Formats: sequence, C-alpha cells, structure tokens
Amino acid sequence: MTEPEFDLPPKASPEVVAERDALADEVCRELARTGLPVHRGDLDDSAEKRPGARVHVTPFVDGGVYVNWTTNAELRDTALDLFARGIDYADPPPVLRHYNSVLQHMRAALSEILASAGFQVVEPDRHGHGSMIQVEGFRY
Repeated sequence: MTEPEFDLPPKASPEVVAERDALADEVCRELARTGLPVHRGDLDDSAEKRPGARVHVTPFVDGGVYVNWTTNAELRDTALDLFARGIDYADPPPVLRHYNSVLQHMRAALSEILASAGFQVVEPDRHGHGSMIQVEGFRY
C-alpha cells in the first residue's frame, strides 16, 4: 500500500518557529495581564473548546502567530447547530447574529489590546484564517 501524497506547504526553519513560539508566549502573557482567559491552542488539544483567547503558532513558511476568540460552549454550540441546519442568510436567527457579533467585537478588542501593548497586529486573509488576527512582532 502506498502512502497518500498531500501538497502541504513547506515548513519554516526551527529558528523561525522558535521565534514564533517566543512571540506567542509574549502575546499570552500580555493578554493574561489584562485579565482575559488565554491559552496556547497549538500546545493544548482542549484549547479549541475552552472559552477565551486562543493563541497558536503555525509551523509553515507562510505561517505565523494567530489569535482568535472562542465563546463558551453554550453559545457556540447553539449557534453552530443552527447554522448547520441551514439558515436564511438575509435574516439569521438572533442567537447566530449575537454569536457573530461577539466574535467580531472580541476580534477588534484583541487587536486593539495587542496593538496598545506594542505588538504589530495585521489582518490576515479572511478566507484562510476566518476571524483570526495575526501578530507579527513588537513595534517598540
């Protein structure tokens, strides 16, 4: 039996990944200092389901440090279940509008908090990274 072939993007060097890890740790420290719940999504398999800021490092050449917000399971699961069943995009259910609003506002808040702390924050491609923000380094 032959191994399946996948076109995975090339990986960054260990030095680049180490720099990203250090940056992700700084992002976590700064968000924790504000009182926000934060966890490294790339180091903790349960982080995807835990509410709060999720920071993760991608190991690919075109990767980086990304941050997104996860709501409590009650809101998230309710909204995603409705979405999976199909919705009228012109008039989505109130809970789905609320869920999307929370994600948009928390994305903006995380961006502003990190920028205020001296991080260089950019908006990645929304198609590939959804509601995430990307942190590229320190400005100061």
